[in-house]
Amino acid sequence: MPDDLGAGDTGGREASDVLPCNGNDMTPDVLSEKCPSRAVLSHVTSRWGVLVLIALQDGTLRFSALRRRIGGVSERMLTQTVRVLEADGFIRRTAHQVVPPHVDYDLTPMGQEVAQKVRALAECIEGNLDRILQAGAADAAAPVQTARALD
Repeated sequence: MPDDLGAGDTGGREASDVLPCNGNDMTPDVLSEKCPSRAVLSHVTSRWGVLVLIALQDGTLRFSALRRRIGGVSERMLTQTVRVLEADGFIRRTAHQVVPPHVDYDLTPMGQEVAQKVRALAECIEGNLDRILQAGAADAAAPVQTARALD
């Protein structure tokens, strides 16, 4: 999945300023090219978006703790991911006015709802990982066919 979380987002415009989702109305349709729900889906299912939502499901975390919880994420990508998920209303950022200052992140009620669903997807993948890896190994052992050979 692309790391460019801003791809296809609404650029801060109101939903009424965005092109119709499905024909001439604003009925959400993630399969419609112009629907803003597609950008939100991209944010949630981005390389790091899913992992941030799952990590925050366990409770409030400071930025550094969140980064340690999610192996392999750079500071830059985590910053970008939490900003986008905050803008979408899934994450709440709380800046504490103390010395030294610190910031906490937690899920909003909508973020909790989405996190439950992406966690279920992750658990499905983890539960079937042996079969998935076997399927990949079988594909790797099979001869490569070109698109022309499949016609």
